Amino acid sequence: MAWIPTGVGKSFRPLRFGPDGWSELMRLEPGSVVALHRHTGEVHALSLSGTREILGTGELAGPGSYTYEPAGTIDAWQAVGDEPCVLHLTVTGEVQYLGTDGKVTETVDAASQQAVYLTWCAQHDVSPAAQILGRQQPDVPGPRGNDG
Repeated sequence: MAWIPTGVGKSFRPLRFGPDGWSELMRLEPGSVVALHRHTGEVHALSLSGTREILGTGELAGPGSYTYEPAGTIDAWQAVGDEPCVLHLTVTGEVQYLGTDGKVTETVDAASQQAVYLTWCAQHDVSPAAQILGRQQPDVPGPRGNDG
């Protein structure tokens, strides 16, 4: 699957959408920023490649690092270095992007991420994957043993 753009220097590959959240691979190009945001649910982030800097603390998270963000976490970060930052994210609840006044300017949740995916599929003549949408795959007969 191609990387699906979600903003300047930011894209994703969905892995699964569910009723309470979603999982994805997120890609952020060097120098690109994930703006200030608040999580209403918990987030698990595993860094696969590249490095990100948590803005405000200067903390660096590189390949192999794991970050847990409980509900209520407010943060912003950017990809640093020469290569894209790729994360495996599992998100519950909403991500609420905040303006300089602290008010919510945009909300992202499983439904809105799924809508982005479905729109991309329609625009690129790609059939949405059942497992990504949280649906069962059709039964596929497995190998059979000898009966006798």
